[in-house]
Order: sequence, then structure tokens, then C-alpha cells
Amino acid sequence: MASQDWLEKDFYKILGVSKNASDAEIKKSYRSLSRKYHPDVNRDDTTAEARFKEVSEAYSVLSDKDERGEYDQIRAMQSGGPRFSSGGSQGGFEDVFGGRFGGGMPRNAPSGEYGDLFSGLFGGGGGFGGYREPTKGRDVVSRVTIDLKTAIAGTDVTLEGPGGKKLTARVPAGVKDGQKIRLRGKGHPSPDGGKPGDVIITVGVPKHQIYGRDGDHLRIEVPITFGEATLGATIEVPTIDGDVVKVKVPPGTPGGKVLRVKGRGVRGGAALGDLLVELQVAVPSHLSGAAKAHLEKLMSSLPKENPREDLLKRAKG
Repeated sequence: MASQDWLEKDFYKILGVSKNASDAEIKKSYRSLSRKYHPDVNRDDTTAEARFKEVSEAYSVLSDKDERGEYDQIRAMQSGGPRFSSGGSQGGFEDVFGGRFGGGMPRNAPSGEYGDLFSGLFGGGGGFGGYREPTKGRDVVSRVTIDLKTAIAGTDVTLEGPGGKKLTARVPAGVKDGQKIRLRGKGHPSPDGGKPGDVIITVGVPKHQIYGRDGDHLRIEVPITFGEATLGATIEVPTIDGDVVKVKVPPGTPGGKVLRVKGRGVRGGAALGDLLVELQVAVPSHLSGAAKAHLEKLMSSLPKENPREDLLKRAKG
């Protein structure tokens, strides 16, 4: 903000406080006035909007210790002489320097003294002191929870934005648990004319009771019988879409083997994952006497093999 603007504006009057007001009094007044004139409360009221910007501008200066000191110094100079000349004539600056040096610039004054004065007036550099970039409005943080099937397909969600305004956000197909979606510019307005904040949505996808996610693949554990694992079979496997696919189990399939169903996973952009079918051999928990006898006869007819023999050898080193 230029010093000329500071000379023309009485920030204490705008906030309705005295020049000796404490930081707490200034903050209290600002909060009260900003609520009163906030654009969300006074829709389509240009007068209230302008008043809100004035209040925000005044608070941005008076709430900063250094800027308030500069502002008070410049305002104090105003009572001792004319304001700066907008036409760039020397007279305006001489009047201000006269207030410091008792009438005009001293010819033999040390150069550092001029530097100190300009530093106090213009913030220590070539530009005008006191200017601050407009602040961005506050973000709105929200969370939505959808099931795995919905996450795979994608959906639209509705949530409440600033001022109770309804917002619709597109959740893309294939979204992952914890992924964030940002709606730029849909958050709270800036208090001083800057960019509005964003709406940030975190998507929660709880674990499914049957399907797990492995990147763009889906994983499912499917039980098979001892006979199916030994002799081979064609089994039906449910998909998350609600239909079933037929999967061929090769003879001699061990438990834990993973079969792949192409293209029945999650679409992530151009890629399409698969359905990974992990086979688990189901062991009967109860056998009748006759069934046990048949099984013992079968086992006695099989080759005498120890499936742990190789494991034991490798463990010994």
C-alpha cells in the first residue's frame, strides 16, 4: 500500500477504536465488523462488500506491529505539513522532511540519515512500505466414504460448502482409499480481496468383506475341495459386478495358487486390472467311518512322498 493511501485513510476510525487501542481491542472490533459486513451474510450488497474490504485492510495494517508503527509515523507527519505531491514535485517531500529536520533538507546531513527516513517511510526498500499480498481464503476440508464397488465405478457426491451452499464433486472411477479431490476456488472467500480457498475432499473406501485391492487388481480367496485340487475342475467365481466367471483349476493345484481373470479388476486411467483368484484347499472337518476308510486306502496307494523334504534340506543350508 502506498504511503499516500495511508495518509488518506484513518484505519482507527474504520475499526471504531482509539489510536491507543490494544491489540486485543483491535482484534475484537475487527471480528465484530467482519462478521457484520461479510459477503456471505450480505449477498449482492456492494456497500457491505466495500465496507468489509475497508475493515480487512485496516486490520491487516493495525494488527502488524511494524506496519502499525510506520502508519502512526506517517499519519503524525500529516499534521506537520502538506501530503506528498501526486505530481512528483519536490515541494511535497520538502514539507515532509521539514517536519523532521526543522525546515527543508540539511545540506550536510549524513547520507545514513536519509536512508533511515526512507526506510521508515517505504519499508526499507525501493517500494512503498505496508503493502501485503491479499491472503487466500480458508480451505474447506471434508470427507466422504463410499464402498469398493462405487469407488471402482466412480460417482458424484454432494456436500455443503461455505454459507450452506450445495457443492457437487465428481469422484473418478478407480479412486483409492485416502485419495484427495480438490475443488479449486470453492472454499471460503478471502478476507481482503484475494483468491478464495479450495474444497479438499478425502475419500474413504473401507475394506470389502470379500474383495481386496492390489493396485489396479482385485483379489479374492476361493475355496476348492481336495478332489478339485487333485483332479482339476472348472469352478465359478463371483465378480464385484454381481455376475460369475468360470475358472479352470489345473490338476494337482496346490493351495495358495493364484489364477488370473483378465480385465475384471479396476480401471485406473487407460489401464484395466485383473481379478486375482487365490485358491484355498478346503479340508473336511468331519469324516464318517466309511469315508475315512476310503481315504486311508487311497493314501496307501499313493507314492510315498514327503512334500516337506526339499524344505528341510534347504533349511539345513
